[in-house]
Amino acid sequence: MATGLALLPAARRAPAAPTGRLKQSASRGCYGKIPLDELCRAAAEIGLSGIDLVSHQDWPTIRKYGLVPAMTPGAGTIPEGWNRKENHDRLEQEMRENIARAAAAKVPNVITFSGNRRGLSDEQGKENCALGLGRVKKAAEDSGVTICMELLNSKVDHKDYQCDHTRWGVDVVKAVDSPRVKLLYDIYHMQIMEGDIIRTIRENIAFIAHFHTGGVPGRRELDETQELQWRTIAKAIADLNFQGFFAHEFTPSRDPLTSLRQAFELCSV
Repeated sequence: MATGLALLPAARRAPAAPTGRLKQSASRGCYGKIPLDELCRAAAEIGLSGIDLVSHQDWPTIRKYGLVPAMTPGAGTIPEGWNRKENHDRLEQEMRENIARAAAAKVPNVITFSGNRRGLSDEQGKENCALGLGRVKKAAEDSGVTICMELLNSKVDHKDYQCDHTRWGVDVVKAVDSPRVKLLYDIYHMQIMEGDIIRTIRENIAFIAHFHTGGVPGRRELDETQELQWRTIAKAIADLNFQGFFAHEFTPSRDPLTSLRQAFELCSV
């Protein structure tokens, strides 16, 4: 005899209970060939809690499966960000609009970027980023939305990007001095730039609101071909009582959903 659950439409089934202490998410862009409905259905069945880097048009589909739009656009692009004062008026308007939209839908995080150096000193870049983000911090605080400036590598993937070391990003966050302006710590990027991942996370967890994963080298699966011990990293983060999202942003080289399930299980600690 068929069970009642089997008769329910897929979109109405409750997602699988998350395993472990981390709220795991998946970056939409890594699964672009999979229709969003199919990705969300699979993510819920696997046990993920959210989908990362999605625009507001996608939020209803994600919510339909009991998932959270964990990270959404805030303001700027990787090369054009807060490190140049001439961008501040435009970025402020963009950020305020996206914070308001996120708050209305209870979306927790918006992403933003420092921008590329283009000859700008690191000290001036920090000062400019702090000044610009200071203009939108109250909007974030009042709305309960966290602005996350992403740490990226400038060695392999994003040449000349300024927020390319943890210390630089932490200095900006400290200068802004807001519980709603923090870092998106991309483990792939920071392994390339500085390594020493677990100690760095432990020392700076107060300034980190979100994580991205990706195997080094190549940003592939979190498996035996990679140089990091992902389960150990996940446990270290969970042991810090981290309450944000731990989002998978690797590019699958095999069956994408099988790889996503394996990553989820590996990092369920």
